[in-house]
This record gives sequence, structure tokens and C-alpha cells, in this order.
Amino acid sequence: MSHDALVGDIADLLEVWVAGWSGSRSYETRKEGRFPAALRADITGDWEYFAHDPSEAEFSDLAARTREADTRILTILTNDVARYTQLAQEHGLNVTSDSQTMMIVDMGTQDAEDPWLSDDDLELATSESNGVHFAVVHADDKVAASGQVFVVRQVAVFDKIVTEPDFQRRGLGSFIMKALAAQAFEHDVERGLLLASLDGQHLYSHLGWKNVSQVLMLSTKRVDEVDLSVA
Repeated sequence: MSHDALVGDIADLLEVWVAGWSGSRSYETRKEGRFPAALRADITGDWEYFAHDPSEAEFSDLAARTREADTRILTILTNDVARYTQLAQEHGLNVTSDSQTMMIVDMGTQDAEDPWLSDDDLELATSESNGVHFAVVHADDKVAASGQVFVVRQVAVFDKIVTEPDFQRRGLGSFIMKALAAQAFEHDVERGLLLASLDGQHLYSHLGWKNVSQVLMLSTKRVDEVDLSVA
């Protein structure tokens, strides 16, 4: 499948990603105009708004909502970062993160078989709860790596892919992705979606994932006031 055919409508992909990400984390969702929003009850206790290339009027409305509380976040998917950085400044918002990227994969290119661990000291545990599939690699009583996936509209949304510092550079990120893909194939899936940090982008590219759009996170806070470890 070509890149353009795989990506299709980015605004629609954003809707699907928000639905899957919110399903993965049990977040309440709603619409803000034509755009999705999620209540991040476990992190900020407030709303995060999402939009792909909003018009200046739409951006103004979303920015006004965001300015109502310093716990609110406006996340913009765009490949015109300069434009929305300027609009953020004009509307009293700061760019708190510009390093993430939405990425996509044709699930037909991914292995449907359960992967195996070459290290006998590690053990994989998988589970499912309320539609969320989990994969955790343990080293004795320690968690070495983990992740989860939620399927919506034939799209597998991968979330919280983490390799703990003591276990990095052992291929566990790739292993978790493969273990989650195998679980996602219990459903009728065509594409995979995720938001990737700078560290994750190399890993996912190696696994065949492609860039869709850059991601800007905006709020009234300064970047030094934001915990960027929370995804």
C-alpha cells in the first residue's frame, strides 16, 4: 500500500487515534466543534483538545478554551509547524512539546505470530481487559518493558510503549510491539497508529512505520513547567 493510500484523511486518522488512545486509558471523550477532546482524569484532571490543521478561527476558539485553565492542553497535528507556533504566540499559548510524530503502519506488513524471548531470564505476560490488550515483560519481580493496544475501526492504536532504563538496548521495544501486534490480529485490523517520541521514532521506523504528521502540544504553561515524561 502506498504512503498516501495508507494515510488517507489525516483528520479522520486523528479521530480514530483519539478514540483508541482514550479507549486504552479509559478517558471520557467529547467533541469541541468538529474536533475531538479527551478528559485526562488520571494526569491533569482536565481536557486535552486535538485538531489537524485548524483554520485561524477554529484555532482561536480552541485556544480560548485552552486558556481557561493551565491544566488544559491543545494538541495540533500539522506539517506547518511555523504557522501554528506563530498562532500559539498570538493567542497566549506556549509550545510545550514539538518532538512527537504521529506514525502509521500497514498491519499486513507486521508479523501475526507471537514473538519469542531469547533471554531465559525474561518472561512475557499478556492479558486483556475492557478491550485493552496488554503485554508485559518481567525479569523476576521487575517490569522490564510494557505496552498496550486498543482496536477501533480496524485500526490498532498502540500506547504506553516503555522499556525500563535498566533493560534498554536489548530489543525489548521491538519485542513488545510484536507481542501487541499479535494480540491486535485477534481483531480485523488494517492499520496501526501511534504517537512516537524522538526516542521511539527510530524504533518504529525500523519496524516499518511511516510518518504522518508532526505534533505540537500547546498550553499556557512554559515548557519548564510541564512534565514531558507523561505521554
